[in-house]
Amino acid sequence: MNHPLSTAYTRLLGIDYPIVQEGMGPFSTARLAAAVSQAGGLGTVSVPGTTGDLAAAARELRGDIERCAELTDRPFAVNIPVGHSSSGGVAAFAKVYIDEVLDARRGDAALARQLRVLTTSAGFPDGISALAHDEGMLHQHKVGATRHALKAVRAGADAIIASGLEMGGHAPASGMHTFVLVPNVADAISVPVVLSGGVRDGRGLAAALCLGADAVALGTRFAASTDNPDWHPNYCKAILGAGEGDDGLLDGVFGPCRVLRNDAAAAVTTATSRGSATSSHEKITLMRKAQIDGDVDGGLVLLGQVASGISDLISVGEFIPAMAREAARLLGRAGVTS
Repeated sequence: MNHPLSTAYTRLLGIDYPIVQEGMGPFSTARLAAAVSQAGGLGTVSVPGTTGDLAAAARELRGDIERCAELTDRPFAVNIPVGHSSSGGVAAFAKVYIDEVLDARRGDAALARQLRVLTTSAGFPDGISALAHDEGMLHQHKVGATRHALKAVRAGADAIIASGLEMGGHAPASGMHTFVLVPNVADAISVPVVLSGGVRDGRGLAAALCLGADAVALGTRFAASTDNPDWHPNYCKAILGAGEGDDGLLDGVFGPCRVLRNDAAAAVTTATSRGSATSSHEKITLMRKAQIDGDVDGGLVLLGQVASGISDLISVGEFIPAMAREAARLLGRAGVTS
């Protein structure tokens, strides 16, 4: 379907709207991803973590991929942080997950037609573009600096997600904000660009398109929705209750990480300042403590600064077409139908 907000990105992926659900690990996002894809955007299945029993985690990811495919017949993506090995290549945990993704596609032709996009983040995806293309997949990579975008495109990436410092979870070490970063990246590369960070409605989508982006990616906004039943209700309440200044950065698993200011965040920050940094495994455990157990004081609540402007739960199926209509109206284009 050709909508007024059709872009190079929507045409590349075969989706209706230039609206993407961010990778949101280490949490389950299968049902949320299905809802976003079914509504005409691109949903993303996230990995459950990068430490611990990786074989069990890979099985969990496989289950989420299959669950998402059962709930929608539309395209969706999987997001895998790639980290780095001691030799500078892709980390071992990433290879485990990538192998599981490819195995799932090879074993189910119908699923393979839906799982079209491999998204990578948190490191340089050495050799992954070629691997994805050999398997009939598109590859998009998340960056926080223009030089990283250029490097990923030279390596074969089909699209770039340009992430600003205001985003939730792992943020770019460069410290760049979306309104500066995205035009720089859009001017430097020829593949589609997705803006990630600070968008919650059609105004943000319209602004992103004016900045040179071809789509936007939302995490915090989609987390606070009625289509996210895999997360504890307390997590959504924490997002809705967050105001300006209630977020902060701490040293995460892959660099700076934006979280809610709470007891857990204070403890991690204090430990880092004292030279006894919290391990990656402990940080992921604290993240899942908030998401699964609902302990939003003793666990790490990942959220973006955009939470300060979010006060209600949304229905994804209603929200995405409405967001596109709002952006089209602001840009002076014909109305978008759902």
